[in-house]
Amino acid sequence: MKRREQSQTEQLRQALAEREAQLQEARARLAALEDSTSLQVGRALTSAAKKRGRSLVRLPRDLYRLWRRSGDTNHTERRRTTEPVRSFEAERQESRLLSGLAGGGADLLVAATVLGPAVQAAVDPYIRAVPLRPHDAQIVMDGSDVDLVLVSASAASPGSLWAHVGDPAAADRTRALRWVLESAAARGVPAVLLDDAVAPPALRELGFDRIYQGDAGVPLHLFNPVAAELAEGPEAVFVRDTPETPVPGILTELGAGAVDADAAHLAEALRAANVAVVPATGPRSAPLRRRALACGTRVVTHGPAEVADTEGLAVTVPRLRAAGPAPAEQRSMLRQIFLEEATPVRLAGILDGLEFPPGTPGPELPLRGRAVAVLADPAGEAEADELAESLLSSLLRPAEVVVPDTAARLPGLQRLRAEGVTVRTARFSAPDTPEELTRGTDRGAVRVGGLGPDRWAVLAERATSPWAHLWTGPLGPGRLADLVCAAECSDADAVGASDGAPGEQAAAPGSRGFFDRPTGAQYVFVSSVVPELARTALLRRGWDPAEWNRRGTRLLALGPDHGPGTGSGAEDSARGAADASTGAVG
Repeated sequence: MKRREQSQTEQLRQALAEREAQLQEARARLAALEDSTSLQVGRALTSAAKKRGRSLVRLPRDLYRLWRRSGDTNHTERRRTTEPVRSFEAERQESRLLSGLAGGGADLLVAATVLGPAVQAAVDPYIRAVPLRPHDAQIVMDGSDVDLVLVSASAASPGSLWAHVGDPAAADRTRALRWVLESAAARGVPAVLLDDAVAPPALRELGFDRIYQGDAGVPLHLFNPVAAELAEGPEAVFVRDTPETPVPGILTELGAGAVDADAAHLAEALRAANVAVVPATGPRSAPLRRRALACGTRVVTHGPAEVADTEGLAVTVPRLRAAGPAPAEQRSMLRQIFLEEATPVRLAGILDGLEFPPGTPGPELPLRGRAVAVLADPAGEAEADELAESLLSSLLRPAEVVVPDTAARLPGLQRLRAEGVTVRTARFSAPDTPEELTRGTDRGAVRVGGLGPDRWAVLAERATSPWAHLWTGPLGPGRLADLVCAAECSDADAVGASDGAPGEQAAAPGSRGFFDRPTGAQYVFVSSVVPELARTALLRRGWDPAEWNRRGTRLLALGPDHGPGTGSGAEDSARGAADASTGAVG
């Protein structure tokens, strides 16, 4: 009820500010009209016409005075001063600027956070965090205009700043957090608790608007298979739920390594292994399993050490270790996590349905970084139909499509509009001539889909999404999702298939480097690619893709798309999914 009343109050406040602004504008116009020379001359002539005696005699003198005054442009003293209009959204942005929170607003949600280290690292790229500490929570909360209060149960773990918050023994920390939640409720700001770890039961009773059972999802910027082939380590790794968990003897005999679930190098250990052995039960079982799959590692689950089936481990681990995940299987596992379990997807689901204060962009902001504009130049109706069919069947639907204005009325684009896809048009100054095409080829410029960098730049100028896909032909249903997933995993500036440059030829064993990758490698940084997905701001510059690496861009090779259900890739994917789902031992 408080939140609804707060929202109504802000709406009335905004309406009153608008009415006051209109009244001030009317007063200013009236003052300017009364001070105008034309009105003064009209009044003098009217008075002289009504009283032809003395007024008619004084008319030349009055007109002379008006003429003298008309040259004076300093009318500020005679005009009433007006104050600028201040809407509620403008006041929020001003207060954020003064408090150093200019990074929030249209791009990121601003959240006051009480989080464990793992959750904080997971959500950092997707929200503008304002960390709260017990001794300054009230000061920071008073001086910050936030959209959300986000708390995790893992923040109450022993050794943290908020250790045992919610426990009667930690009354000062509990009191500080309760004040934060009451202040948020008074402002109409929602408060969310991530119940991701064991915490005092009283923590859940402090007055959260939503309690989510689970963690913040899989942070793909931390757990991913980028450069996994370059990682050094044992081919199998045992992930311990706690440091006291014993390693099964059979794994020690097989030479498997061990890593704690809370270790800072967990992602590196998972990338270096072909097989990860994780607990079969417990609150960490599912998160560890998803993180291992995101790193491109096959998973085997096991029960407690005293009941574990050592014979099953002795058979399953070597079998999976001998044959690492195939590229199609690796991509399939990562794509599923990207679409369903990644941190921005989890955050959007957690925030969905919450009532935010006026001026808050919305809970869809965590997914804003995945918005893609498809840049295309269909040559005719057939290519436009292929474009529509590819995009409408894609697992990740693009936010917009940009085409030349000459293709705007093609049936395929009309179909995209009917399906709710935004279609924008751009105008080329002049078509490419045969001489320009030949000159561009001689110069060595990379042309994608028959268009040069300057043409892609024209289309990119009309796009509003952070990413742009250069459409050159039909796509598989998962290709666009794979490209955006690779960019989210690596923070690369462009993703595409390796073009087989000399720097990417296979090197001798033992001398591997970042650029010594065979053609077709995926999730590896390279010196040049044939771009398929790139930052829109990069395409707007009109640079030749062959020069991107020299200008400081990060290029990631994903490997070719063989399409769905073709060749051995589909069989590898199906077999890998079966191994991942049935690899339970003990």
